Amino acid sequence: MRALVITEHGGPDVLKVEDRPEPRPGAGEVRVAVKAAGINFADLLARQGLYQDAPDPPCVVGYEFAGDVESVGDGVTDFQPGQRVMGGSRFGGYAELVVTGAGSVVPLPADWSYEEGAALPVVYGTAYAGLLRYGGLRAGERVLVQAAAGGVGIAATQIAKLSGAGEIYGTASASKHDAVRGFGVDHPIDYANSDFRKEIRRIAGEKEPLDIALDGIGGVSFRKDWSLLRAGGRLVGIGASSVSSGDKRSLPSVAKMLAGTPIFHPLPMMSSSRAFIGLNMLKLWDSKGSLEEFIEPLQKWVDDGALRPVVSEAFPLERGPDAHRYIAERRNIGKVVLTL
Repeated sequence: MRALVITEHGGPDVLKVEDRPEPRPGAGEVRVAVKAAGINFADLLARQGLYQDAPDPPCVVGYEFAGDVESVGDGVTDFQPGQRVMGGSRFGGYAELVVTGAGSVVPLPADWSYEEGAALPVVYGTAYAGLLRYGGLRAGERVLVQAAAGGVGIAATQIAKLSGAGEIYGTASASKHDAVRGFGVDHPIDYANSDFRKEIRRIAGEKEPLDIALDGIGGVSFRKDWSLLRAGGRLVGIGASSVSSGDKRSLPSVAKMLAGTPIFHPLPMMSSSRAFIGLNMLKLWDSKGSLEEFIEPLQKWVDDGALRPVVSEAFPLERGPDAHRYIAERRNIGKVVLTL
């Protein structure tokens, strides 16, 4: 089968389409003929050698996909060959065939494209887990979504709005403000040309106006988020994209991110009644055995048509390096996917 392989750590050009052995489904597993595969920022970090959970190269990454069930393993009765599905895999999604547990796939809505299906499982599962499962978002609360024009950012905005959030602040470059307003951000903030902490305080008229912040940037961004939380506030860290600068691994960027990251000590956290929650979907996935716990609660919104992914751009598998560059250059509004 064809697969997009990280041949070694480095820039986008280390991604090569190669022939790889076909995976075989075991008991309780399904094999899917992939039509579209989602790209996450963690994939870029894996390519650069900055993602500790990724397999060593040469390897095939990719967490989420959509396609047709090709075959099923023993004990699988909920899915049949030919059925359209979307789901998550513990790597291996950048390929013509992928194997995953039956609990990590769900039917693809009839009116959704494969590209849309590949844009839901991990990013919407992350947004749901961060805001509702662990962040405990309640109606009327004020939310900050960092990188609001990205895949997780748009998912988080949609979920926060559907959950009755009071006000949603979202950071994005100025050219993306109209788009994020359309997705539900009440107060877009240009992070490139202003200090988002000062802007939020100016708009809210309060020093500590926020109830919850969802942040995948990390470093000094965590520090600023924390200073904006009122008593009872929660900061949910879902990543540290600031560790990456450019196409290749940069030790100065790593050092800068680490130096800017605050230390969350239990005693000050108790005295201020604020919480930091770390969220790693891969660890949860391994612990729970599937993504079902984080995808199933979204089903009603999907069925009602209230929740639908936003796809920024679809690249053929052979253009994987271009897709990675597109994300690294922050050009996307929504999810970037590969098509097969």
